[in-house]
Amino acid sequence: MVKFNLVREVRELKNQLSYTKKYAFFFGAGTSCALGVPNIENLTTDVEKALTGGSLGNFKKIKQDLESTYPSKTINIEDILNQIRQIRSITGERDDKSYLDISGESATTLDGEICKKIYAVISTSEATADLSKTKKFFAWLNMQNRDYSKEVFTSNYDLIIEKSLEEISIPYFDGFVGSYEPFFWQESIDRFVDKPDLTQSWIRLWKIHGSLSWFWKKNKATGSHNVIRAGIITDIEKMDNELVIYPSKEKYDSSKKQPFVAYFDRFKNVLLNGELLFIFTGYSFSDQHINEIVFNSLRQNNRLFILVFFYQDSEVEELYKISSSHLNLTVFGPTKAIINGALGEWEYNKDDLKSNEKADSYWDETNKKLTIGDFNCLVNFLITNSGKKENIEAIANGQ
Repeated sequence: MVKFNLVREVRELKNQLSYTKKYAFFFGAGTSCALGVPNIENLTTDVEKALTGGSLGNFKKIKQDLESTYPSKTINIEDILNQIRQIRSITGERDDKSYLDISGESATTLDGEICKKIYAVISTSEATADLSKTKKFFAWLNMQNRDYSKEVFTSNYDLIIEKSLEEISIPYFDGFVGSYEPFFWQESIDRFVDKPDLTQSWIRLWKIHGSLSWFWKKNKATGSHNVIRAGIITDIEKMDNELVIYPSKEKYDSSKKQPFVAYFDRFKNVLLNGELLFIFTGYSFSDQHINEIVFNSLRQNNRLFILVFFYQDSEVEELYKISSSHLNLTVFGPTKAIINGALGEWEYNKDDLKSNEKADSYWDETNKKLTIGDFNCLVNFLITNSGKKENIEAIANGQ
């Protein structure tokens, strides 16, 4: 297997981070897991344990049906929600029509209960999560070139990013406007702002799978739905509106596709809009819809450079199978990497370090592996090599 000089490649990485004008990031589930939020497998187990009675029975029916249909796949809560919404669609949410002996009305009830359980599980873990790393990350990001907006996409629906940004008073925009019940406004994300615009330096936050603070509000006059954003919620069980999390691509109400179509359009437009360094962290490339946009953009925009940081080498190997033709994609794993379309292994020699260089911010000498696939270690690497570590930590600590 090809050997990559780790010190040289990390040196190149530092140069990219130092001289890049435009940044964008994609946060996957791994970033939240690194802070103590349960991953999708644990979330599935926790939700199943929290359900009772008929809802638990219906949950198990759907899960077992999916497991028999897709025996090679580990069925998770997102798969189950998608199936529930298909049942709602084909039954018209009616009590006299059913699938798997689950009526449309029961599926609707189950959907709402699952979403509320997800809210309870994730919000409980959020309460004890250490936000220091995300606050440091956004303090670092906010210090980068202010001539361009920084775009942050995430498939996570927890509120860790919002809490971190607000605790250190960094302005951001997520596509919602208003005060009493902020509503999603598509026109606000269809265009890129120019330098004279006051909001140009604000961080753009796009939550492409929904959020724990978003709810579907039905317009009684038209029957259509709008997405509104709620503030602090003291009792999720008292919320009548449905929580907006993980929409199916075949959503049961076409009006509910709109916010997510807009976000994915933004995602595509950002990737195609000239020179850009786009960084993935915590994302396993398991969502085919996202992957298609990424790979199409790599083919179409030769000024796009994508960096991927993986926590496991198996993720590097899987991505290589579908990405080896893309030379503007660089992937960093613990012991393996993809560089210039080739899969190889890291080769670390401390003699390659210059007198003023250290490797302890990215290399674990004991276990012989690159550490920046872990979000916590990546943040430490970014701020250590920024030359502004003290300023960043002061901002993160509210000083």
